[in-house]
Amino acid sequence: MLRTIKPLNNFKKSVSYLGLVFLLTGCVTGQLGKNNSGEYKNGMVVSAHPEASQVGVDILKKGGNAVDAAVAVQFALAVVYPNAGNIGGGGFMVYRGANGEINALDFREKAAAAASRNMYLDAAGNPIVDKSLYGHLAAGVPGSVDGMVEAHKKYGKLTWAQVLQPAIDLATNGFNITNRQAGELNSLHRKLMDFNPNGTALVNLEHPWRENDVLVQQELANTLKLIQQKGRAGFYEGAVADSVVAEMQRGKGLITKADLNNYHSAWRKPITGSYKGYKIITMPPTSSGGIALIQLLQSVEPYPLKKWGHNSDSTVQVIVEAERRVYADRATHLGDPDFYAVPQQQLLEAAYNKNRMANFNWAAATPSSTIMAGEIKGAEHEETTHFSIVDRNGNAVSITTTLNGSYGSLVAVKGAGFLLNNEMDDFSVKPGAPNMYGLVGGEANAIAPNKRMLSSMTPTIVEKEGKLFMVVGTPGGSTIITSVFQSIINVIDFGMSMQQAVAAKKFHHQWLPDEVYVEKDAIDSLAAQKLKAKGYSIVVKGPIGRVDAILRTKWGNYQGGADPRGDDKAVGW
Repeated sequence: MLRTIKPLNNFKKSVSYLGLVFLLTGCVTGQLGKNNSGEYKNGMVVSAHPEASQVGVDILKKGGNAVDAAVAVQFALAVVYPNAGNIGGGGFMVYRGANGEINALDFREKAAAAASRNMYLDAAGNPIVDKSLYGHLAAGVPGSVDGMVEAHKKYGKLTWAQVLQPAIDLATNGFNITNRQAGELNSLHRKLMDFNPNGTALVNLEHPWRENDVLVQQELANTLKLIQQKGRAGFYEGAVADSVVAEMQRGKGLITKADLNNYHSAWRKPITGSYKGYKIITMPPTSSGGIALIQLLQSVEPYPLKKWGHNSDSTVQVIVEAERRVYADRATHLGDPDFYAVPQQQLLEAAYNKNRMANFNWAAATPSSTIMAGEIKGAEHEETTHFSIVDRNGNAVSITTTLNGSYGSLVAVKGAGFLLNNEMDDFSVKPGAPNMYGLVGGEANAIAPNKRMLSSMTPTIVEKEGKLFMVVGTPGGSTIITSVFQSIINVIDFGMSMQQAVAAKKFHHQWLPDEVYVEKDAIDSLAAQKLKAKGYSIVVKGPIGRVDAILRTKWGNYQGGADPRGDDKAVGW
């Protein structure tokens, strides 16, 4: 049996003793590093799981920098947050050094060499929805491990073995699952059984998962040890690569040893823009998030949002109209820059985005059917995860990473213990047809061999007067861009603390379908009534986004914002 629930008596005694030591130490560090406002001066980690956040801070305390902590958190999340944390997926990193250096790393997955444009269409040319969502054929070539290797090689300070060890310990010794995780795993029990007939640690054969059950993942621990010992080769070659290929053969997937060996992440130049005197540093394509974020900020900058107030009818109307136009542009103009000439410069021109808002009418909603992408002359289920890290020297990392849908393709690689992504659904399976998030794409994001699929991930860092101001990002599929955007303006325009900005109720519009998604109580009844009278279709949805962010206060301390929509936690020192 792959899954084991074992007594941890001796382990718990050790942890109890160490916990007492850390408690006493924490009292001292708390006095030195934390002020009465809940702010910290030496560093902070905000992630989707308390265990991962603690791992990151422990690395900082050992003398590691923000990138060391980021690598440790990424691998820890692969253990303790398997629905989105991963080594079988991919993502993006935005980096800002204390010296002002900025960089961006694209470790997004790629289509296998055998992938083809119409691989998810039936004989009539219609999308076969489940084919790109579940099972072996839904997986792209994973990029997370290569990305972490490259990030550490360029900026890491501690040894590779040091930053891998916490994840290995968590996988080997196990960790207590949360109530939320128990519910998720139980709800997926049948599907996980169906896609993993040879077993997976995520299935409990003895009884339904319960809060505080200990999840041990020995196969994953073995894989992490190989990565620790051999670096990139420990994943893309040897035993792990053999296991991936065997899994592909069992389920008629496409990924080969050559695909794995040929995968490489890419350093890219970050996108930068400005908003009311703040510098925005964010992710370029293959993420659509950075371009869309700056387009949104430019579109609303001329309007007095602060005067109107947070989520007032006027504020909501202007933002929805901006989002409508930006998502129309996303559908047409954005894709993998290695395969498509993305008109980045034109999309980021303030004049272009101001002109896009020129036909905005206060009296009535603009039907999405009348909004096309702007003319350019010349040339994500919502289970992503994000973490933000700042170290004591002011180096900052913003990473968003994903399997795409919750628990990805639901396929765990036999013998290697990790889940494969279902990122192939982020391509335009058929240009003009919506993906799992309802996002419509065009030719720029059509499937092609070795191509990276378009993403909405928007890891972002904000500067104020040349100094670090904010580190922010979120999961949420198509709502990622708008959640990051609203979190930024919540602080800049509406004067919220980081925690208030993250927790504030959000809304979202993505061009098609022509609906305004709102969290319950995000808009008061009077504002909603006014918007409906103008023709806006308002649909109440569940949680939007799960933002994890850090704000640097005017006193130079770090203030965390951990999203209450999940088990997220901010840990500082």
